[in-house]
Amino acid sequence: MNGTYAIVGVGETPVGKVPEWSKTGLALLAAKRAIEDAGMNHKEIDGVLTSQMGGTFIYSLEVATLLGIQPRYTTVMELGGATSVCMAQQAMAAIDAGLCETVLCIHAQKQQTGPTRPRHTPPVDRGFDEFDRPFGHPGAIAVHAMAAQRHMYEYGTPNVAFGNIAMAMRKHASLNANAQRREPMTLDDYWASRWVVEPFRLLDCCQVSDGAGAFIVTSADRAKDLRKAPIYIAGYGQFHPHRFISDQHADATRLGAHISGPDAFRRAGITPKDIDVAELYDCFTYVVLSELEDYGFCEKGEGAEFVQDGQIEIGGRLPVNTHGGLLSQGHVEGMLHVVEGVRQLRGGEVEPKRQVPGARRALVSGHGGQMSTHGTLILSRDEP
Repeated sequence: MNGTYAIVGVGETPVGKVPEWSKTGLALLAAKRAIEDAGMNHKEIDGVLTSQMGGTFIYSLEVATLLGIQPRYTTVMELGGATSVCMAQQAMAAIDAGLCETVLCIHAQKQQTGPTRPRHTPPVDRGFDEFDRPFGHPGAIAVHAMAAQRHMYEYGTPNVAFGNIAMAMRKHASLNANAQRREPMTLDDYWASRWVVEPFRLLDCCQVSDGAGAFIVTSADRAKDLRKAPIYIAGYGQFHPHRFISDQHADATRLGAHISGPDAFRRAGITPKDIDVAELYDCFTYVVLSELEDYGFCEKGEGAEFVQDGQIEIGGRLPVNTHGGLLSQGHVEGMLHVVEGVRQLRGGEVEPKRQVPGARRALVSGHGGQMSTHGTLILSRDEP
């Protein structure tokens, strides 16, 4: 399927504290903007994918109905932070199977101001999590902190490497009018931020946000007739190594990227050296460092050196998260990483100071759970 499908429309909403919009309202706004961006109308959409929204029953069909869409294909997906990237792959598979022709993918968050209507969350079988919690691993922060500590032990990774990543994300967000945190950050600011779970300080952790994003996938042939130049899905991959950290069988310093990445590069027929911009899932600074290594942009243990001296900033060796990422733009579980990757490759759709000159290929990643899920997309401006 590589190169035979494309993203033809993207949209995003304001992020941060948006109390005037419900979660569904944000989802609809992002979808409307993606449809308009593609130069389409709702009658041309026959597939709808959403993430799970707080236990709402058949949520994807609720959103589709509110948009006036009667889909031939719809479902809810839930892979944590890997959901948005994997939605693109699910959309391609559905079109390839003949289930539909054009798929709208949507994700919305309402974490900053909370839900605007009562919700019922069904009981969840926590599995081995009952064994993790008593030992101080109640959630994502503790689990990723443990992995970061292991990386520091194995490779001598210094804390300043995480600070360099945080500063680069904030520098990019400062150039993005739709970013939650735009104020400058220095290394002194980083050192002064309070501990959350060692080795993570507050500025190592992603934002808590309201917001939504959406994108549209269709065939490359159909894409040629639409308003804007298509951005082709050249490569893709997934790898989901375990559910809970206590299930882990592999090196604690590796993410699912070490499998999904090579799969995506093989399908695209390129190498990491061919990537112009990377939109890497960044729930915590350490995840960016580990992804840079696992994707092959540098060797394992060399991530700290790779993020020094502005090498991951715009104008550097590999610009990373040109929108500011989860760390500074806002937390919409990777959906805005896809939106930003498309806009970077189109050229001229972001503020000039954060445009990567001549960008033709982008890598976008998604990562979720207790280092549980991972998805990869390689996007290309060039027709296959």
